[in-house]
Amino acid sequence: MTANDFQLEAMKTASGMEGGDDMDLLLLMGLMGMNGESGEAIDLLKKSMFQGHEMDKRHLALELGDVAYYVAVAAFGLGYTFDDILLMSVEKVRAGTRTGLTRSGRGSVRRETRDEGI
Repeated sequence: MTANDFQLEAMKTASGMEGGDDMDLLLLMGLMGMNGESGEAIDLLKKSMFQGHEMDKRHLALELGDVAYYVAVAAFGLGYTFDDILLMSVEKVRAGTRTGLTRSGRGSVRRETRDEGI
């Protein structure tokens, strides 16, 4: 399944929701949905790290899929394909690497030289 195939499948259910054909409402639903699902994902990690629960990787993977669903819906609401969004993300990361930004540590983006005061 490609990213665009995933988006088309997502839109089969998203377009059935109230206001599903309104691009602004699709964007709103997508952004609200991804934030809600992200909250569920981080809650699983919190429970594992601080409350002694065993990490349920499958459950976390399913929550990530839910985030992807809502990203696909939001992208559609903006008039982009999911492939467009993924490509733009890769290009952004590559451009950051070329301009002196690198991914280090736990995924944070930092300037290679802190002396520049930026």
